[in-house]
Amino acid sequence: MARILVVDDEKSIRNSLKDVLEYEGHSIDEAEDGMTGLALARKNEYDLVLCDVKMPKLDGLEFLEMAFETNPDLNVIMISGHGTIETAVEAIKKGAYDYLAKPLDLNRLLVIVRNGLEKEELVKETRTLRKKVQSFNGGSIIGESKEIKSVHEMIGKVAPTAARVMITGPNGSGKELVAREIHDQSKRKKLPFVEVNCAAIPSELIESELFGHEKGAFTSAVKMKKGKFEQAQNGTLFLDEIGDMSLSAQAKVLRALQEHKISRVGSEKDIKVDVRVLAATNKDLQKEIEKGNFREDLYHRLSVILIKVPSLNDRKQDIALLSNHFMNLICGEMGLAPKKISDKAIKELEQINWTGNIRELRNIIERLIILCDEKIEANDILMYSNPK
Repeated sequence: MARILVVDDEKSIRNSLKDVLEYEGHSIDEAEDGMTGLALARKNEYDLVLCDVKMPKLDGLEFLEMAFETNPDLNVIMISGHGTIETAVEAIKKGAYDYLAKPLDLNRLLVIVRNGLEKEELVKETRTLRKKVQSFNGGSIIGESKEIKSVHEMIGKVAPTAARVMITGPNGSGKELVAREIHDQSKRKKLPFVEVNCAAIPSELIESELFGHEKGAFTSAVKMKKGKFEQAQNGTLFLDEIGDMSLSAQAKVLRALQEHKISRVGSEKDIKVDVRVLAATNKDLQKEIEKGNFREDLYHRLSVILIKVPSLNDRKQDIALLSNHFMNLICGEMGLAPKKISDKAIKELEQINWTGNIRELRNIIERLIILCDEKIEANDILMYSNPK
């Protein structure tokens, strides 16, 4: 059963919609004007809103804009009279899902409502998946060591600025969490955060991935595609493992940073972009510059601020906190009660050479949860952690 808000100044329309939708099993709230509807939309969570275009006090377009300020994911279907179809189309351009024309057609109404609710379900699933991804990555940065406190301090200073940041550190140390934290504490936090793993994309495709391409630009370009720079417009673009980026792509990234414009592959048209770029690498870029694998001018453009993420071996006093954090996180995902980790078991964890860093620790905690009894002891660490 969905919760639906009907906003229309015509009582007969409200009654008709209420009767039909309640018959379909939905819960209906009504509002006789835009202001009343806006108050309800801000107060309650609705799966769908049906809103008239022409209303007293606040018309449909104004309702849409003001409702989106507090809930940009609100699912709105506009109701238009014969002379307001163009206005309804304008509302769709501004974010409404669809529109219904008066007099209402019952079949079209039910189809649009069903499609709108399916879209809302997909939006909810996306939100859930994002939360799961964030949980998988470990959530926020956990630790009380002086090394991790120094990272927190740097994030606090640089996040509110527009400065570009180069994040360095070994694989699995949490560089992506630092980038996410910078974005979440910045003025762009409500805008897109787009991540690109430069090492995972073949060199011949990286330019298309970053800058997009026009239809027909190459054999498999069957339609126009926006690149990551355009997708991150007004937000943050995180270039992970930038040390693996091809030299030709580096040249284009440099131009984008210098001129704030890009061009899609297969096009000569410039597109203005406003993107804050964060980069990360596990490589020594100074050595890569000496080898001719990385552009020195791009390095200086990207590394206005340098943040070094410590390895787990350099912050072993955080292992107890991290272990308990992952214990609660993983057991929550599995629907299990968290298991206790003895002090001696923590001491054994602190003796391990953590070549895989935080990622390796998370994997071992998950293994211990699955294979051990209610309390994890030192012998369990020796048996299941495969220490080197």
